[in-house]
Amino acid sequence: MPEKILAAVACNLDVDILAAALPLFAAGKVEAIEWSFDTLFRTPQIPAWFSELLQTYGQAGRLIGHGVYFSLFSGQWSVNQQNWLQHLRELSGQYTFDHITEHFGFMTGQNFHHGAPLPIPYSASTLAIGQDRLARIQDACKCPVGLENLAFSYSLDEVKQHGQFLAQLITPVNGFIILDLHNLYCQLHNFRASYDEIVNLYPLDRVREIHISGGSWESSAIEPNRQIRRDTHDEAVPEEVFALLAQTIDKCPNLKFVVLEQLGNALKSEESKQLFYADFLKMEAILQRKNQKLRTNPAKDFLPLSLSIAEHPIEDKTLAAQQVHLSRILENASSAEEAIQRLQTSSLAHSDWQIETWEPYMIETAHNIARKWKM
Repeated sequence: MPEKILAAVACNLDVDILAAALPLFAAGKVEAIEWSFDTLFRTPQIPAWFSELLQTYGQAGRLIGHGVYFSLFSGQWSVNQQNWLQHLRELSGQYTFDHITEHFGFMTGQNFHHGAPLPIPYSASTLAIGQDRLARIQDACKCPVGLENLAFSYSLDEVKQHGQFLAQLITPVNGFIILDLHNLYCQLHNFRASYDEIVNLYPLDRVREIHISGGSWESSAIEPNRQIRRDTHDEAVPEEVFALLAQTIDKCPNLKFVVLEQLGNALKSEESKQLFYADFLKMEAILQRKNQKLRTNPAKDFLPLSLSIAEHPIEDKTLAAQQVHLSRILENASSAEEAIQRLQTSSLAHSDWQIETWEPYMIETAHNIARKWKM
């Protein structure tokens, strides 16, 4: 077990995030930082002062890297993915990452840096692709590799299968899980499921990192009495998520980091910065109480005993075509009803995607997400 659970912030090269986090740094409260290293695609050079910050935390074993844009389950291997791996390899030579993580899912949209991660079918093909990509990430970074649970699902059955599928994905690289508790909160609310019913379906002994964040509510036009919880990272952390954090820590014997996340564009006002500071203090207080307990078991290193990488990346042309088809339907349908109708007559019908089980209000949500990112 790690000796201490570290209180961290998601800290990127963003003036609003840095302004909100500065009082926490000044007070010596930020014990680790998570850096979304692939979001700097428009920044030709990292400023020296930010590089020094990364170096300082890295040398202390307290810098963690979080990928956003790799699109782990894209059926077709792309030049963008190859470049992403090369970029990670170079950064890993420059900075000392304690671990590297990526999002679950595939990215909608044609622009590599504009999209939203959406679910994939849980099939032998997607499992093989995911395992292949995680091995390539581990080979590039030479440190532990993990995956974050998804906030969005189409059905309760999909939610229930998610934890087991994550466990299968990370097994070849001896990887770990980021358990994002706001993502879990979204799933519990959107499918009216209980915490105990869902959380115990995850490989909790594989949780090395926890995320907490806020989000937003979206009304459904298809089911007017239903509110959809969205993982938009643009509000303060709900009390329900803090309660989930207090409940979940003791279930995760190998937990090392808890990270507070919020988007910079939601931290422009003085009030939002104060709420961010208060959220960190709440998180810190929970961790301080948990850290008073004696932790004696040796920590897992989450490094592979051996690593096997195929000469060429695994691809599935049928899956790739279906992903393009799904993205086009979600992005271009004039309404959720049209999206549902087009899906029913598409190549996704009666396939591993199991679109027949998808909740209409979640297809509506996917339609809204895809159209937002397209714009």
